[in-house]
Amino acid sequence: MSTAASFSGRGAPWKIIRRRPTSKFAIESLAIKTTCPLGQNRLKTQQYRIHGHRNAENKLLNGHKLHPVMASKSTSNSNSSYLSPLGIIKEFYECINEKQLKRLGDYISEDCYIEECSFPTPIEGKEEVLRFYDLLIASMGENVKFKVVHLCEGDDQLIAAANWHLEWKKARIPFTRGCSFFECSKEGEKITIKKAQIVNESPIKPGSLVLKLLKIVTTLFDDFPSTTEWFLKSPHIILQWLLKIYNIIWTIFINPILKSYLHVWNFATLLHSYAFQILLNILKLFIK
Repeated sequence: MSTAASFSGRGAPWKIIRRRPTSKFAIESLAIKTTCPLGQNRLKTQQYRIHGHRNAENKLLNGHKLHPVMASKSTSNSNSSYLSPLGIIKEFYECINEKQLKRLGDYISEDCYIEECSFPTPIEGKEEVLRFYDLLIASMGENVKFKVVHLCEGDDQLIAAANWHLEWKKARIPFTRGCSFFECSKEGEKITIKKAQIVNESPIKPGSLVLKLLKIVTTLFDDFPSTTEWFLKSPHIILQWLLKIYNIIWTIFINPILKSYLHVWNFATLLHSYAFQILLNILKLFIK
């Protein structure tokens, strides 16, 4: 099939475009007869751009770098055997928002291990994890919800991360931002959450004081390397000793001071009450 197009005007050349019919979307032949070399260069540049764009898309799809996120809202009939790790994490937060603890248990493995930075010890086992989220759901009340902002998936497709904050009636609550990192496991065809690490935003903002404290700590580490290695290998021992020292100081010094302070306040309160009674009796004598 050939198409002839004529353009009126001064100095306008004739152009003939011949195109063979094809069932594919790509252009197989494009012949142009023109006296202007600039037009030929532009068409060649457009052809290279089209083919380069398509080659880049093919490489991206063949390399499996695209991980689509579920766009539709999940229902209560969702099964973890049909979901990707991103879908599991999305369902995980929807179960918390909808207060469906039983459904939440379908996405948690029996040996689940959660590190919550607000707690001194990790939460281990499915039963303990569900007990924790039961308390969390009860603490959130009826109007507080998790708002997941970003979802990301790792290269091995069993690691996912979520960036979130809390909202009350769709209004953001300050100091409630957090990040959660999830490691999933495959049990046959079923994908469950095996490990999670949750980092919460601190309401205390010390600012540059953190850098000064970090400088002090790193200086101590560098000055006492052997002690630092021992401390980093067994920090719980140091914490136990600090607790013992605190208990000793509390028992010997702080507790007696507080008790004496309370006795002083009781004595001062008793004196004020006596003075008030004397003042009332004097006023009664003058009023009569």
